[in-house]
Amino acid sequence: MRRFAYILLVVWCVLAVPGMILAQSGDMMAEFTSRSNMRAGGGVEWRVVGTYDPGTPIRLDGMAFDGAWVRGIVPDGTVGWVLTDSLNISLEQAAGLRGIWIDEPFTLAAPAGGPAPQPQAAAPAAEAPAAEAPPPASSAPVAAPAGGIATTTANGVNMRTEPDGSIIRNLAFDTPITVDGKHPNGGWVRVITPDGARGYVATSFVVLSPEQYASLPVVEGGANNPAPAAAAPAESAPSDAPPVAPIANTAPVSGFNLGGHINGLSASTAGHMHHAGMTWVKRQWRYLRGQPGDAVGGWVDEAHANGFRILIGVVGLPGELNQPGYIEDYTNFLAAAAARGADAIEVWNEPNIDREWPSGSISPASYTDLLRRSYQAIKAANPNTLVISGAPAPTGFFGGCSGGGCDDNAFVSGMAAAGAANYMDCLGVHYNEGILSPDSTSGDPRGNSGHYSRYFWGMMNTYTRAFGGSRPLCFTELGYLTPEGFPPLPGGFAWAQNVSLAQQATWLDRAVTLARNSGRVRLLIVWNVDFTQYGADPMAGYAMIRPDGSCPACDALAR
Repeated sequence: MRRFAYILLVVWCVLAVPGMILAQSGDMMAEFTSRSNMRAGGGVEWRVVGTYDPGTPIRLDGMAFDGAWVRGIVPDGTVGWVLTDSLNISLEQAAGLRGIWIDEPFTLAAPAGGPAPQPQAAAPAAEAPAAEAPPPASSAPVAAPAGGIATTTANGVNMRTEPDGSIIRNLAFDTPITVDGKHPNGGWVRVITPDGARGYVATSFVVLSPEQYASLPVVEGGANNPAPAAAAPAESAPSDAPPVAPIANTAPVSGFNLGGHINGLSASTAGHMHHAGMTWVKRQWRYLRGQPGDAVGGWVDEAHANGFRILIGVVGLPGELNQPGYIEDYTNFLAAAAARGADAIEVWNEPNIDREWPSGSISPASYTDLLRRSYQAIKAANPNTLVISGAPAPTGFFGGCSGGGCDDNAFVSGMAAAGAANYMDCLGVHYNEGILSPDSTSGDPRGNSGHYSRYFWGMMNTYTRAFGGSRPLCFTELGYLTPEGFPPLPGGFAWAQNVSLAQQATWLDRAVTLARNSGRVRLLIVWNVDFTQYGADPMAGYAMIRPDGSCPACDALAR
């Protein structure tokens, strides 16, 4: 797995500057100084939502944690992110704003006046160009020019001897560089500075289109630092500066949030997700006794560096769960993960079946006790980490609840009776066996067609009722399986054989809309974004990104 061992450190300051009105931390007026794009997120990989001329006023409510991007609203009511450099404020002045995450609600009113927005197809904006979305599969391959690709850094970033290696120097935002190769792990590229220093930086911090990245040769080694730090560009930090510290999220989670379960966060995957409007990633960690809690730090840093919050589902080994001291070790791991910056933690996975919980001891009360201890440990370490109960497997197989297994409706009702509402911020839900539109409430062609787990609304209503609506829902898995582009589905999944790729895209888009509008859902994680395994468990059939590199579901969600 790839590790990003850094996140940018921001020193906040508030300055009174002529030409800029500083009302408070979270309300600042500025103006565009050059014709510039406004984007849906703080980075050139996000889609353009408008293009504005010099003199256009913008009311700002916050900044990205590196200071390079700020968020605001313009007179036509468009809300988006712009490069700080395209406004009449400096990075130091922008530091008077509060740091925000992309999914934080915007509450300020639009300013008056200013030039009208311009068509996006007009002349290039001041910021560095980048592809607005990953190229279609039919795009012709692009060969990297001899000597590499001339570009710039998309943010301040450490250049290292190798991925996660020693820091050679710090490169400031917009530093000219030449990219001459990509590391085999996909998360890093090798760059050359104007004075000849060579090293590795995180792919997400370099302005590269997907075509350019694909054209790069695979390289390893070759780092050097021939010039002393003083020879670096004047705006660069000294090369012997200590590694920057990771920034743990301190903003509580509110509103509706959308994300996807990922296998890896490559530049292509991140680009597709940004295009789809996703602001969260989910990854699942299998806890083994003795692992340090900061073992997930690489995942946290990687997600944050790419503009995402991260949900980590932590599941242990069923065979060890009842051993003395195991629960204490598990909850200590969760606490350390929260302290390390995990934005949300799902406590275990599908504890109602014997694949994930010891057979013979499955019990909503026993799980609630684990949840209680986990919640207390997590909140003591980081009060703003969202605690999500482990989503049960949706099933009617057991006909109730016993030590050998529980139907999920009986399991969540048992959790409620055991007081689980006191030990979670969100009730975890899995919905991944639908073969009808999420608007449907009947008509499933399979046997037992009236079972609630066959329908999106059946799951929504069943879980809401279990806790009387006292806790929001978090879909930690929601997906639609289609074999299109693959061989026929294996027998255990043949129920989805007739689902098309177009239906998958349409239904995911509709499910997100329904969840968002319901007022009941805090987080929806699509299962899945980029898995490629297709066998007895056809995970790739659920994937949004298909074998040809296309992502119809991303396009549907982006509209």
